[in-house]
Amino acid sequence: MTAQQPLTYDAFAELAASDPAVVGLVLKGSRAHDGMTTRHSDHDVYVVLADDATTDLTRFAGHRTAQLDLVVISLSDFRAAGMPGFERYALARAHVVLDRLDGGIARMIADKASLETEEAFRNASDWLDAYANSLYRSLKNHRDGQTLAARLDAADSARFLLELLFATDRRPRPYNKYLEWELSRHPLPGWDTGVLLRAVDDISATGDPALQRNMFTLVEAAAREAGHGDVLDAWGEDLYFMRTR
Repeated sequence: MTAQQPLTYDAFAELAASDPAVVGLVLKGSRAHDGMTTRHSDHDVYVVLADDATTDLTRFAGHRTAQLDLVVISLSDFRAAGMPGFERYALARAHVVLDRLDGGIARMIADKASLETEEAFRNASDWLDAYANSLYRSLKNHRDGQTLAARLDAADSARFLLELLFATDRRPRPYNKYLEWELSRHPLPGWDTGVLLRAVDDISATGDPALQRNMFTLVEAAAREAGHGDVLDAWGEDLYFMRTR
């Protein structure tokens, strides 16, 4: 394509579909999230090639314009993408445009959308400890008159809290852009979506100690039920400082 005729998504999809080396096309990003597309949204596409395939489409590796962003990748590398990694959520909610593996590409997407039980438990334990740590620091800073530090630590705690809750449900945490989208369609079991989002918003914005302690009370109960009591008990008497008074 010339500079006057940039490569479009439809043109590339047609080109890729005609190449037998391509075993999958996967669309991610805003266009894979119903209702999130704007006039600024490009098409983010993974082009999955058969392992050891030879194709002229590799010339598009790294292609990126305001309209089209391409990742050209082997099947083996696609299977490993985001496992773990930052791309996991993006691929977990991606749309399969082309699947020449009799559903194999779709199964890989499904694998990315659900954490293994052991992985999820381990991740949740780590995020719980990180959440408690930031909460504790925020409360101490508020007590000592360190207002900015208290708010920053509270914002960190909200981030770790979301990681914890999604790991507990064996799901990758959505990017902030898609948090409300995700929860409106796939609520976290045991949590009221509206209440949770308001609490995260208020805690991040204000660092209010009472709000943080109220949230910790709920989180502690849920974490103990999920088998993470040892992580909490390791905090010893500091737990009393974090709990609702």
